[in-house]
Amino acid sequence: MPRMLDLSDEVRAEIGDEEADRLLAGENAPGAYDCTSCRTPGDSERERTSTVLFVGDETAVLAFAHASCLPSQIVEVSEEQLQGAVRSITGEDTVPAQRPADTAPEQAVLGVTSGLVLIEGELHPALVVEPTGPIARPGAAPGGGDDFLPLLIEHGFMPVTSLAGVPPTLHGWSVLLAVGQLHAILQPGTSGGSPVAWWQAHQPLQVTDGWRAAANKLQSVLLYATPSGTVGRQPREDLLRGALDRAASRGQLVACAMPLAGT
Repeated sequence: MPRMLDLSDEVRAEIGDEEADRLLAGENAPGAYDCTSCRTPGDSERERTSTVLFVGDETAVLAFAHASCLPSQIVEVSEEQLQGAVRSITGEDTVPAQRPADTAPEQAVLGVTSGLVLIEGELHPALVVEPTGPIARPGAAPGGGDDFLPLLIEHGFMPVTSLAGVPPTLHGWSVLLAVGQLHAILQPGTSGGSPVAWWQAHQPLQVTDGWRAAANKLQSVLLYATPSGTVGRQPREDLLRGALDRAASRGQLVACAMPLAGT
């Protein structure tokens, strides 16, 4: 039976017209499925369903999601990260940090912390990104200082001196939730290509129900970034907010808002 599948041009080009036509005809696509984003059942025979292609170094995994949860798209990940995404479907959910695209292999890695931030009487879902050490500009000599914030400002992040208002949206970037968990922060691909992971969890990051509910309500996530040693791992959200306020007052905080992809 034909399926109500959304196949983006990028996904079609990756899997080929023949495979795409088989999917649309229902030969290789499931009728009932569990949405890769919200985990609730879906039915591609009765409701719009997106095809989401996770592409690794050697293999690719085609997943299905409610069209209202995720658009049809390609998400490029490393082979190890792809296996982590596959394992997440079976329930594994811890996360070590992954280095960003601008970080050289011998340098620090990123730590990512999720929390809720109160701004103008409303709770906003936020991610705080802090490296474990100084981040050098690619090609810079060792010991040349910390260029983490200047690199982010060049990407469009804005310096903030207080958390009194919502930072502007950084278009082309997004925060990917899939299977109800945080998988990646995506940045625009080169030459208008598919988004690529700026930060990608080896295994997905568990977020609280309150954080996910706020993200679903606002369809946006705030991202704050600080130099190494500025905020640290705070055990409570009030302590996290205090550390962010201090970083902002010292000129050590950049921020943006990013659209939410997934639920």
